[in-house]
Amino acid sequence: MTERYLIVGLGNPGKEYDNTRHNVGFRCVDALAQAHHIAFEPKKRSHAKIADGTIAGRRVLLAKPQTYMNLSGSAAQGLMAFYKIPPSRLLVIFDDLDLPFGTLRIRHKGGAGGHRGLTDIIQRLGTQDFPRIRFGIGRPPNRMDPAAYVLRPFDGEETATLQLAIARVNEAVETWLVSGLDAAMNHFNGSVNEPDQNDTPAKPHASPTPSTGPSLQ
Repeated sequence: MTERYLIVGLGNPGKEYDNTRHNVGFRCVDALAQAHHIAFEPKKRSHAKIADGTIAGRRVLLAKPQTYMNLSGSAAQGLMAFYKIPPSRLLVIFDDLDLPFGTLRIRHKGGAGGHRGLTDIIQRLGTQDFPRIRFGIGRPPNRMDPAAYVLRPFDGEETATLQLAIARVNEAVETWLVSGLDAAMNHFNGSVNEPDQNDTPAKPHASPTPSTGPSLQ
């Protein structure tokens, strides 16, 4: 049986959250689906919208949990159990307040860093040993409440950097699938605005929030 990889983008369901910073994980997964002509199914599975297809010659399941951020782990856990996917073939993409806007941090494992969606996944799986991509959204300006900031839409001036960073996530995912996570880390960790000029990206061959509402971090 062909090995399947699971890529989970984190966010909150609902049109009102579509363009918010907290939903950048959803946007990355949507961009992957569009770039590789993979359609999301009309019915949910394990509390998630899913799209089953191929990226860089690998069988991939894309997922957007529909449980609100705080309960993202139920979708990840359910899909991994149903499709028999081990943590090593899970990749979680999510926003990070502590990274400058447009910066990516790809890691093999680690703690949640205060991100409630990732916290729930770690708790449900009973391990923090799974790949993840942290997508920097920057710190709130002035003294803005972080809870309000993550639910704030991206503005027009941020559009170009946002699109470049999302495209960089797409390349990182392809590299992970073909060449492994170390290669993805070596080529794509860092700011989209200050790429390593010595790097040539590897090309693949082919908050106190109620659990029923949107997470505020």
